Amino acid sequence: MTRLHELLHPSAGTILISEWLTGTTERARAAADAVAEEWAAGEAPPARLSQHMFVDTAGSGLLHYAQWTSDEDHLAWAREYRGSVISRVDTRVPGIERPGLNRTRLRRSLVHDEESPAGVLVVTMGRPDAHEEPVPQAPGLLAEHLHVTTDGERAIVFTEWTDSAAYEASTSVATATAADPYAKAPHAKTSHAKTKTYILHSA
Repeated sequence: MTRLHELLHPSAGTILISEWLTGTTERARAAADAVAEEWAAGEAPPARLSQHMFVDTAGSGLLHYAQWTSDEDHLAWAREYRGSVISRVDTRVPGIERPGLNRTRLRRSLVHDEESPAGVLVVTMGRPDAHEEPVPQAPGLLAEHLHVTTDGERAIVFTEWTDSAAYEASTSVATATAADPYAKAPHAKTSHAKTKTYILHSA
């Protein structure tokens, strides 16, 4: 899977992150294919620097990761074109739930290993104050990328792992050490946080 630091665009003024809930893996991939076809069929807006989709490994849906020059440029495009694009996708895959768009800025990017391929991307959404410190290094942890919404209310943390087994092992250690207030778990799940695992969708 392509690494996230390879996807980051230096000219991005905003990073837009959103979930589409589809319910099944088949519907998630069908929705991703429909979106990819929409991109290919139309002229890409100059202000959209890149756009990628990740498929939830549990089959619940998609995660969109788009980089634009600015929020204003994205809003101008959305007012004119988004409705028709969404309508065509919904015709092919009806019933997609869209909880909302997160307008974010990349606050921290730590790459521990630039060369190893990532087998899974773990995305955690929670309070910014719960993610002030970097995720402690653990076997299989390749990188961490912290995004914070423009209103300062939500942190979205992307961690890249060699595989799902390495991530699960880190959470097992976190659970085992939770009773010890002096133990620093490699990847503890905080309360009020939502965590999902994804892989990059290849159209």
